[in-house]
Amino acid sequence: MATFLYRLGRLAFRRRWYAALVWAAVLAAVGLGAMKAPAAAEEAFSMPGIESQKAFDLMEQRFPGTSADGATARVVFVAPDGGKVTAAESKETVEKTVKELGDGSQVASAVDPFQAKAVSKDGTTAYATVTYKVGPEELTDASRSQLVKALDEARDSGLTVEAGGTAMEENGGPGGAAELIGVAIAAVVLLVTFGSLAAAGLPLLTAIIGVGVSMATILTLASTLGLSTTTGTLAMMLGLAVGIDYALFVVSRYREERAKGRTPEEATALATGTAGSAVVFAGLTVVIALAGLAVVGIPMLTKMGLAAAGAVVVGVFIALTLVPALLGFWPNAVLTRKARKSGRVEKEAESNGGTRWARFVLRRPVPVLLLGVVGLGALAVPMADLQLGMPGDEAKSTSTTERRAYDALADGFGPGFNGPLTVVVDAKGDADAKGAVETISKEIGATEGVVSVSPARFNEGGDTAVFSVVPSTAPTDQRTTDLVNTIRGERTGVEAETGATFEVTGTTALNIDISDKVSGALVPYLIVVVGLAIILLMVVFRSLLVPLKAALGFLLSVLASLGVVVLVFQQGHGADLMGVEQTGPIMSLMPIFLVGIVFGLAMDYEVFLVSRMREAYVHGESPAQAVTSGFRHSARVVVAAALIMIAVFAGFIGESESMIKMIGFGLATAVLFDAFVVRMAIVPAVLALLGHKAWWLPGWLDRLLPRVDVEGEALSRRADADPAPSDTADLEVART
Repeated sequence: MATFLYRLGRLAFRRRWYAALVWAAVLAAVGLGAMKAPAAAEEAFSMPGIESQKAFDLMEQRFPGTSADGATARVVFVAPDGGKVTAAESKETVEKTVKELGDGSQVASAVDPFQAKAVSKDGTTAYATVTYKVGPEELTDASRSQLVKALDEARDSGLTVEAGGTAMEENGGPGGAAELIGVAIAAVVLLVTFGSLAAAGLPLLTAIIGVGVSMATILTLASTLGLSTTTGTLAMMLGLAVGIDYALFVVSRYREERAKGRTPEEATALATGTAGSAVVFAGLTVVIALAGLAVVGIPMLTKMGLAAAGAVVVGVFIALTLVPALLGFWPNAVLTRKARKSGRVEKEAESNGGTRWARFVLRRPVPVLLLGVVGLGALAVPMADLQLGMPGDEAKSTSTTERRAYDALADGFGPGFNGPLTVVVDAKGDADAKGAVETISKEIGATEGVVSVSPARFNEGGDTAVFSVVPSTAPTDQRTTDLVNTIRGERTGVEAETGATFEVTGTTALNIDISDKVSGALVPYLIVVVGLAIILLMVVFRSLLVPLKAALGFLLSVLASLGVVVLVFQQGHGADLMGVEQTGPIMSLMPIFLVGIVFGLAMDYEVFLVSRMREAYVHGESPAQAVTSGFRHSARVVVAAALIMIAVFAGFIGESESMIKMIGFGLATAVLFDAFVVRMAIVPAVLALLGHKAWWLPGWLDRLLPRVDVEGEALSRRADADPAPSDTADLEVART
C-alpha cells in the first residue's frame, strides 16, 4: 500500500500539469452535466414496512387523483379578547378569507370552519383547512404568496390569524451561512497551525474542488437515480470536512519530511505513501459508516449516506493526486515564513505541546483514564431518559406563525388537536362496508384517550373510508404513543367482528412508527458498522486490542454526546443559551446521524494518531516512546482537524430551526468528546497501561489478515538506502 501510494505521489508531483488538468476536466465535465441535467424533484419521505406508510400507499391507491402527502395549511382565527369568531363581522371576515384561500390553481379545497363545525366550544377560535393538490415541495411562490396575502388581509380586521401545516414549510435547509462560518474558522485554524497562507489555503482549495466535483456529480445523476435536492446536504458537509482533514495530514507530513532534508519530490512521495495510507483507511471507515445507513431501511437516508460516501471517496482521491500535484507547483510555499526567508528548513523540535501532554498522561495513566471514562459516563446518564420523536411546530420559535397557530389550536380545542390520527378502513369485499366502518369508528371513539372521531369519508368505489381521531394528549406525549398502540392492539377483535381491516396513520402515527423502526435498527447498524471497522483497523494496526479500544471509546463519546443533547433539548438545562424555546423529544434520526457521521470522523483521528504510534513501534521504539512520537508528530494536526470539525458543526447551532440546532450541537459535542477526551486522553492512557500487549495479535489471525504496509516500513528502507542530503537542505527559493 505505502509503496504504491509513494509511486502515485511521485507521479503526481512529476506530472503535475497532467494531474491538475485531469481534475480541471473532471470538474468541468460534471459541472456541465449538472447544468444540463433536469431539475431534481424533492423526494417524498417514505419508510417501507411500517403501518403508517402502508396506509398512505392504500389511500393513494383507493383515492385516485388525491395525494396522501399533499400540502396542507391550517389557518387559525382567534377573536379579540371578549369577542367571538361567530359574531357577524368576524364570521364575514373568516368566510371571505376562506373563499380567497380556495381560489388558487394548486388548491384542492378550502373548508369553511362554520360548515365543518371547526369552531371551539367557547366560540373564540375557529380553523380552516386548506388542502393542496401537490406536496409542499411543489408549491409555487404564487401559491405561498396568495396564502400570506390572505392572512395579512384577515389580520387587518382585528382578528388574530396564524397558519401552520406543511404548506408553511420553507424549502431547503440552512442558507449556507453555517458553511461559510465553518470555512472561515477552518482558515484561521489552519493559518495558526501552519503559519503559512499557502499551507492554510491548499487544504481549503482542494476541499472546495472536491465538494464541487461531488455536488455537480450528484446534480447530474439526480434525475437518473432518483436523488432529491436534499440528498447532497450531508455530502457537502462531510465532503468539506474530510477534504480539509485529508489534505491537512498530507501537507503536514510533507513539511515534516522537508524538515528531514528531503527534496520536494521525495518529501511529496513519502508524505503520500505514509500519510496517504492513513487517509485511505480513514476514508474507508467513513465510507463504511455512511454506506451502512442502508441498514436502517429508509430510502432517503440510504441515498444520503451513499452520496456522502461518494464525496468522501472523491476527497481521498483529491488528497492522493491533486495535493501532491499542487505541492509540485509550489514546493516551498507551504513551508513556514521563516523557512522561506532564511532559505533553510529547520528540524522539527524534539519536544512540543503534543509530547509534553503525552508524557503527562504516561506518568498518570490510571487517573487520566478514570477521569475520562467517569466524566463521559456521567454525561451519558441522561441517555436513560431518551425519548425519540419528530418535533413539529411546537418546537419552533414563538416568533413564527406556525408556533402561534399550534398554541392557538391547543388552547381552543385541546392539546391533541395538533396531532390527529388518520384511520384508513379497507372494507373491500365486505357486503356492508358502511356498517363495518361505523362499527370501527364507534369502537375507536370509545377508546380511553380519544376526544372525538370525525365522520368517515368514502372513496368512489365505496370500499375504503378515512376518518380522523383526535387524542386528548399532545402529539409528542407518551400517552399518545400508548393510545396508538392500544388502537392497533384492538384491531384483531374489531376485524373479526366486522370483516373489514383498518390501519392508523397520519403525521403523529408516522413519527411514532419512524421512532420505533429507527430504535430497532440502531443495534444492527452498530454491529455492522463497528464490526467491519474493527476488522479494517486490525488490518491497519496488526493488533486485536487497539481496534477494540477504538470502538469502545467511540461508543463512550457518542453516548455522552447523546446524553448532553437530552440534557439540553429534552430536559431543558441550558436550553436558553442554545436559543431553544421549547423542549421535547429528540429527533428520531439523531442517534443514527451521530453514530454514522461521528464514527467515521472518530476513526479518522484514531487512524492518524495511532498509525504514527504504530509506525514508531514497528521501527524499534518502546511502547511509551511510540506514544510520545505519535503525539509529537500528529497531536497538533489532530487538534486542528477536530477544531475545524467543531467549528463547522457548531455553526449550525445559530440556525433558527430546532432540529438543525440539535444536529449541529450534537455533532459538535461528539467530536469534542471523541477528539479531546477519548483520542487525546483515554487512548494514550490505555496504551500506556497495555504496553507491548497493545500491539499483540494472535498468530492465526496474523496469518489470516492481509498485510498492508500502512506504517511505511518499505519506504523507511528506501529512505535509509537513499539518505537525505542534509538535515537542513537549502531551499530553491528563487525558483518558486
